[in-house]
Amino acid sequence: MKIMFNKPRLSPVPPLDRTVPLRFSELCAGYPGRPVLHQVSGEITGLTTTALVGPNGSGKSTLLGVLAGVIKPTSGDLFRTGDRPPAFVPQRGAVGDTLPLTVRQTVEMGRWVERGPWRRLTARDHATVDAALDRLGIGDLASRQLGELSGGQRQRALIAQGLAQESDLLLLDEPTTGLDPEARDRIGVLLAALVTDGVTIVQATHDLAAARAADACLLLQGGRLAGQGRPDQVLTTSSLTQIWQAL
Repeated sequence: MKIMFNKPRLSPVPPLDRTVPLRFSELCAGYPGRPVLHQVSGEITGLTTTALVGPNGSGKSTLLGVLAGVIKPTSGDLFRTGDRPPAFVPQRGAVGDTLPLTVRQTVEMGRWVERGPWRRLTARDHATVDAALDRLGIGDLASRQLGELSGGQRQRALIAQGLAQESDLLLLDEPTTGLDPEARDRIGVLLAALVTDGVTIVQATHDLAAARAADACLLLQGGRLAGQGRPDQVLTTSSLTQIWQAL
């Protein structure tokens, strides 16, 4: 699948590489009167975890939204292999504590991509939801209200919702922010297991420990790509100091 956001170029389109399920070129995006991303280019290798790192306002969440298809760029190209749309898990704060949803209902929303919000779930849908609940270790919480959960439990419920979409690309916005060390470690182990099972993961994060544990890293500054590669190559003391001192 190829998604183009600007006029076709005269240069030939590179063939899609199944080992690189996501490639983007010169993406520009933002909000009315506030541009955020400026000609960002990069690629995501399949069956890896990629961390998007940078200060607040650097464009991490905006880039994640573009990759998820919830933010439309003003220009640039996005190339994606695969037949299913990405599964997008927003920040926990984007889901209100007062919503009268149980954990099961929250995870069932992940099937809306397949069924739509008004069609009844099939036996297969219910089996998929059950599998996601069990995979995230929250089957015993299925009847609990989402607002009653701890931060780590709630985050696992949201990841289970993404997993229920059965996509091979999982996009997470700050999945460990505000969690205690034990909950962060548990989420990290779960994400590593998902990669082993064939899921490519991209996460925007402020957690440098999580970023350094990733397979690859994209470092953003002021809406531009400041570095891309292995975390030990990109997240050096000098590069991090330079970026955060510029704030």
